[in-house]
Amino acid sequence: MKGRPKSPWFLALLIVVGMIIGSAVGEAIGLVLPAGVVKEFFLRSVEAGIGPATLNLVAFTVTLGFSLKVNLMAVLGVVLATYIFRWY
Repeated sequence: MKGRPKSPWFLALLIVVGMIIGSAVGEAIGLVLPAGVVKEFFLRSVEAGIGPATLNLVAFTVTLGFSLKVNLMAVLGVVLATYIFRWY
């Protein structure tokens, strides 16, 4: 579908879905593999985030926070998602 314009929202959705699926695959591989270097390689991740912030209003309380955990398979999922986006 070469003539269609590519939406940045579709790219963002593909990247998020690629990260989620890649992370899930990495965790599943980590569960199946025996203890060792390969298992540690698949389970090693980098985590960054913003701690929860609470807004206390009289009627209700809102708590917001953000955390991002990235492993090797999540990165491969993002690469695959951008490849799909490029050729879609």
